[in-house]
Parts: sequence; C-alpha cells; structure tokens
Amino acid sequence: MWRYVLKRLLWMIPVVLGVTILIFTILYFVPGDPAQTILGSDATPEELQAKREELGLDDPYFVRLGRYLKDVYINFDFGRSYISNQSITQELMARFPRTLALCLASMIVAMLIGIPLGVNAAVHQGSAWDTISMVIALLGVSMPTFWVAQLLVMLFALKLGWLPPVGYQNFSNYVLPCIANAFNGLAMQARQMRSGMLEVIHSDYITTARAKGLSERKVIFRHALPNALIPVVTVAGTTFGKMLGSTVVIESVFSIPGIGGYMINGVNARDYTVVQACVIFLAIFFSIIMLLVDLMYSAIDPRIKAQYTRKRGRR
Repeated sequence: MWRYVLKRLLWMIPVVLGVTILIFTILYFVPGDPAQTILGSDATPEELQAKREELGLDDPYFVRLGRYLKDVYINFDFGRSYISNQSITQELMARFPRTLALCLASMIVAMLIGIPLGVNAAVHQGSAWDTISMVIALLGVSMPTFWVAQLLVMLFALKLGWLPPVGYQNFSNYVLPCIANAFNGLAMQARQMRSGMLEVIHSDYITTARAKGLSERKVIFRHALPNALIPVVTVAGTTFGKMLGSTVVIESVFSIPGIGGYMINGVNARDYTVVQACVIFLAIFFSIIMLLVDLMYSAIDPRIKAQYTRKRGRR
C-alpha cells in the first residue's frame, strides 16, 4: 500500500513542475511591460529600464525561469503583486479558505443530490423518474456555469428576493454560489451513478442475492451500491477539479474574494505574478485532491490492495 502512495506522490512532481513551466512560459511571451504596469504611463524610459533591471526582466528566459522555480519551491515565495506590492503568498493564504469552503460545499451538494438521483434512475430504469433524472443531468452537463449563476441571481435574488446576490459574510451568501457550482457536478455524478448501478444490478451476485430472498432495499444498498460507488469516486476527483476551475467564474459573479476572483483581477490588471501564482496554487491543490481520491479508490477497491499485497509477498 505504501508503494502505491509513494508512486502517486512521485507523479505529482512532474505534473506540478510542468504546470509551473507552462504558465511561466505563456506569460513570458504575453505582450506587456511589468515595469510600465508598476510605474504607470508617466514613467521615463530611464525609470522603466531601472525597474526592469531591478526585477530581472532583462535576464534570459532560462535564468528567470530558474529563479522563479527556486523562489516558489525552495523559498515558498510567489513574489509580490505588481499593482499592490503586497505579498502574493499572504493573499493566497487569506483567500484560500473561502475558495475551499465553496468547493467543498459544492461537492457535498453535488454528491448528496447526484448519487441518489442516479441510483433511483437505475433502479427505475425506463420509468418517468429515469427520464426526469437524465433530463436534469443533461441540462447540468450542457449549461455553462456562469449562465446558471446568472439565472440563479436573476430568479432568487432579483426577482424573488430570497437570497443575497453578492457577498460572503453569511451562510445565505453561499447558497446560490454552491448551487451554481454544483449543478454540473451533480449531473456528472448522476450519469456515472446510473451507469455504474445498471452494470452492477445485472451482475450474477445480485441475482443470487435476490434468489436468497433478500429484500430489494438490502440488495440495492448493501450489495449493489458499494460496488457501483467505485467508479463514482474516480469521477469525484475530476468533478472537484472542474468545480475548482469554476470558482474563477463563480467568485467573480457573486463577488466572493477568493483565489478565483484574485486571479481574474490579476488578468484584468495584467498582474502576471498574481496570475502565475494562482494557477500554480490551484494546480498543487488539485494534485493533492487527486492524490486523496486515489487513496480513497485504493481503500474501496480490494483489487488494488491485492495487487500490492501480492507484490510485497513475492519479495
């Protein structure tokens, strides 16, 4: 089992480094002068050149890349914002709890609604309930997150006045963002759960359980559901990653000062150090989530345990 964990940890290193090099390279070639952004349009050519030398902007690409990798992964410092001159690391740490709370709440909503929706659709295959469930899933997969967010704001905030349209101070402020962020995820969970349940409930051991006289409730929840959840756990990691990416839009729509909103502000202001730091931070966080999902998968699926147990026994 420890070999499996170590293997997944080692896979994180090239992924995170690859994301770092990729985003640094993209922003390296993006038009714009950070010195001009910092000093403003009234700066003289001499002042601009002095600022470029101070920031090391005149150094070759590989020198700048190596310095940035050292600062991030050895010194754990993402640098300072070009606009506010504040520490980006401190800003990320201050904003991260809001983004994490939004993602976790959205994931919980998606699983609490999507899994029962898929189970009922599979158990009542071909019925009206199955059709309704799959229509909801189709809408969730097809509708863009930002559009869902706008519809929810117009209906529940502006039209009905039940919930606040923006803010983050109270629990009610997170209701609409969580629903908007979870809509696509619950659709994916429902589709995957239905597919997994349909495959499992036609298995021989389910037929045997029914032949023994077990109630349908026990057959579904004690025998079918645990095995059908195995592929759902894998999809849950991808779903969480999509929700993490959707927070960039959700936080902007609902004015939540999280990492997504911080990155959007950095893009609008051409604050490239902020954009780089946000992308890298989210990539690291997503890699950790996928590692946890892999560990959950290994705990649920006995085949993975058996695979590494046999290898250890042969040695």
